[in-house]
Amino acid sequence: MDNTSSERIRRRLIFFPLPLQGHISPMLHLANILHSKGFSITILHLKLNPPNPANHPHFTFRLIVDDDFSKESFNADLVSFLALLNDKCVEPLKQALLAEGDAVACLISDAIFHFTTGVCESLRLPRIVLRTGGVCSFLAFAAFPLLLEKSYLPLRDDRLEEAVIELPPLRIKDLPVINTPHQDMLYELVQEMVHQTKASSGLIWNSFQELEETSIAKLHQDFQIPIFPIGPFHKHNVNSNSNSNSNAPSSQNHSSISWLDKQVPKSVIYVSFGSIATIEEPEFLEVAWGLASSKHPFLWVIRPGLVRGAEWLEMLPGGFLDGLNGRGHIVKWAPQLEVLAHPSVGVFWTHCGWNSTLESICEGMPMICTPCFTDQRVNARYVSHVWKVGEQIEKELNRERIERAVRRLMEEREGEEVRERALFYKEVANVCVRPGGSSYDSLSKLVKYLSFS
Repeated sequence: MDNTSSERIRRRLIFFPLPLQGHISPMLHLANILHSKGFSITILHLKLNPPNPANHPHFTFRLIVDDDFSKESFNADLVSFLALLNDKCVEPLKQALLAEGDAVACLISDAIFHFTTGVCESLRLPRIVLRTGGVCSFLAFAAFPLLLEKSYLPLRDDRLEEAVIELPPLRIKDLPVINTPHQDMLYELVQEMVHQTKASSGLIWNSFQELEETSIAKLHQDFQIPIFPIGPFHKHNVNSNSNSNSNAPSSQNHSSISWLDKQVPKSVIYVSFGSIATIEEPEFLEVAWGLASSKHPFLWVIRPGLVRGAEWLEMLPGGFLDGLNGRGHIVKWAPQLEVLAHPSVGVFWTHCGWNSTLESICEGMPMICTPCFTDQRVNARYVSHVWKVGEQIEKELNRERIERAVRRLMEEREGEEVRERALFYKEVANVCVRPGGSSYDSLSKLVKYLSFS
């Protein structure tokens, strides 16, 4: 085989993201980064939450037939849905990879797709894993066998405040579990994810050395595979016109930015609870009245379906917005990176999904944390007790706790100290992706590894 053919074989990468927005976006960011390094990119995807090819004209997109999957099956129970994906996608993925032919360097798959190990082994194709969460939460997942043995799991209401001695600074209430009737299925899914990640050819992280140094050192001890922390993905200087938020509204409504332009610097609370979290009506109303009573302007992203049993805003009290005299702005979607970088925003109230946590850190933005499930709980604990760039509302949401948290971060000395630490991490995040930085060097190693493995 001549050198030209050999080079072509090594330069096509196949990406297979989990069909949840918090997993799709970083996968597409990574694809853009590696495309900028000369790789050809194919994205395999399902019918559920498909990426928009028009936003990524430089990629090839291939649909895997998935008639068994729907938003209804996902909404019914997340754990059952993920188990179903791992069961039903085996043959469709194998056929899709066979259709790509020989000119493929490797498959880059989401860590939760643990079944891809067997498919790639059968085709003698290297498999590299992208873990879209933080290293700190992954180590908690990896400890599930120990947590079960020590009776930290399953959770018990009378032990939630106890420390997990083996995983400081986590308490039992911070462990990355989810409310599901299928707890055994959850434990099995997590253990397979960890086991098959250890069996992969390498592990990519949307994180950086300086943020998770202790966790990354522990990971190197426990996982005898190449590890590449190359994040924050969105901070890499990639020349691309693509929009990695593939499911953003086609109108790209920027009313939130024009509203922010009219506000005082560092005066606005930005509120967004991610793409899949849901809350009950009483919590929703406490959030609304807590924001109103804080007396600070707020930009609140309320996506349709956020409140269980509601389409959108029908559960807001009558006249609520009128009574704010323009101090509140509610939208279905906002361009989060632009919002967090806007000079009018002073605090981000977040569910602490990893993408939101990392984006907030990168903009030096203090956080109010109300995690819902899985890795969000770990992230919130690290935000408040390790990086100390925010605080967590620990108990059930009520308007008094919300108002106090906002005032502490927006008005008091404690909030100034949190902002100083957040700005420190912002600068570190900027430096690590520049030549000589930790993520820049790790990316160079990844490119070499993909080219010649």
